[in-house]
Amino acid sequence: MSPAGNVTTQPAGLNWLARGDLNAFFGLMLDNVGDMILMAGLLVGAFAMPRDFVLGRMIPGTALVVLVGDLIYTGMAIRMARRTGRRDVTAMPLGLDTPSTFGAVFLIMGPAFQGARAAGLDDLAAARHAWYIGIAMTLASGLFKLLCAPFAGWVRRIVPRAGLLGSLTAIALVIISFLPLLDIAAEPVAGLSALAVILATFTARWELPKRIPGALAAVVIGLAIHYALAAFGFGPGLIGGASRPSGLRVALPFPMFDWLDWFRTHWGDALEYLPVAIPLSLATIVGGIDCSESASAAGDDYHTPRIIAAEGFATLVGACFGGVIQSTPYIGHPAYKAMGARAGYTLATALFVGFAGILGYFDWIFLLLPKAVVFPILIFVGLEIAAQSFHATPARHYPAIVLACVPALAYLALIALGRVLPETGKPFAALSLETRHWVATTTMLAGGFIVTSLLWATFLAKLIDRKIIAASATMLLGAVFAFFGVIHSALPSSPIVAPGAAVERLAAEGRLTTVAFQTPYHWAAAYACVAILLLILAAVGRKPDHPRDDTPIAV
Repeated sequence: MSPAGNVTTQPAGLNWLARGDLNAFFGLMLDNVGDMILMAGLLVGAFAMPRDFVLGRMIPGTALVVLVGDLIYTGMAIRMARRTGRRDVTAMPLGLDTPSTFGAVFLIMGPAFQGARAAGLDDLAAARHAWYIGIAMTLASGLFKLLCAPFAGWVRRIVPRAGLLGSLTAIALVIISFLPLLDIAAEPVAGLSALAVILATFTARWELPKRIPGALAAVVIGLAIHYALAAFGFGPGLIGGASRPSGLRVALPFPMFDWLDWFRTHWGDALEYLPVAIPLSLATIVGGIDCSESASAAGDDYHTPRIIAAEGFATLVGACFGGVIQSTPYIGHPAYKAMGARAGYTLATALFVGFAGILGYFDWIFLLLPKAVVFPILIFVGLEIAAQSFHATPARHYPAIVLACVPALAYLALIALGRVLPETGKPFAALSLETRHWVATTTMLAGGFIVTSLLWATFLAKLIDRKIIAASATMLLGAVFAFFGVIHSALPSSPIVAPGAAVERLAAEGRLTTVAFQTPYHWAAAYACVAILLLILAAVGRKPDHPRDDTPIAV
């Protein structure tokens, strides 16, 4: 007891491990394992990259990203609990970035592998070339995030919660919920059964006998149905290739010496993909700021620059050991806090996922665990984030959150177009003018949609709050971003380039006539015009009364 009579309760009262950590562990672990399955499955299945190379070279370093990042976040949570004396601190979840998984496969490593094979390299040499390019882009992502980390707190202070959480809602609904739903629907009996258990236990809060974790029960039931159907010829059975893993293996590549030799002669090849990697990194920075805001709304106020710096450091470490997917703070903090999790779930996830790659038992997970059984946890996380975004935002800002979701729909449409159009066998120039215009417009609306969502929601929230100068400044920032292709790029991979270079590439591809009035110059001018109109409105218009949160919206 202190002289003043105050009792100090330190480590014994931390409560960093709780029963809720078990449920949260299965949720976060399955989320990360799902991304690893997604990456390996697409590289092997869609691009025919050698399976053993992907599992033995790319997976270990990628898993190490999760090990390092979640260990840091575990320490941050324990430190906050000690500093504040609170027993309910929940660690920020960290994992592999799902949009970057798609981007790294379809826009970086997959094309690099195909290009190397077309140049005459055999499959193994082409895979190594693609791997080195993936490492280069992951290193660039980590460095970019470390450079941007000091400014993250400033961004969080000036951007309204509707802007931050609105872009988060767009990600939750489109990427985290809908895209995994496609894999669940592809095997509906097992997939929907697992999803029903997840929703019943996590969303509706039903308790299973003997308090069995809902995520574990969902996987077990889904697996039982999956393999029962396969036994009677009504299901796909084993996935990930016919060959079985030989056993456990210790693999933690350190390719940096060979990579440096490769980079000296192939740095130009790597730089071609930088305009793809940087926007993906920028999206994780915005997402990290969103996640910090989301955690703060749930009661855990983490230092935003440290959150961003930690994920940047984890990305760098993973890249040094062959990792090809960047890390990001996951937006499920409110969901895990609602489960009663503390810091034990991030520690357990770090160890399980990290050693799955290093010791090689991920090979068995890849073989035995179907995506339809793993991905239902993503649906729950997406729903929880969207619901929390509305709960933590003033009611008057609800339209801003909804507006933030609109650009994400264009991204969803673009994914569908990317799958369907190549099947027609027609080059872009052979499509009808109306179809080409529709595809080009969808491409531009989808380009940088996370940043677009943030800008649009911020603009509308500022406008609702009668801060018309701030709303105008937001649109001017949108004009700068559109000018350089951060948003609304007309190029398929949405690279950041000077507007003149973008127009030249469009002309070379025969697409300039399709987007004649939607070049970077036009998009920048559009945002600038909106900014000017807002300033005119501020000068001549009458400021409305500040609406209350419970004021109904007339329709």
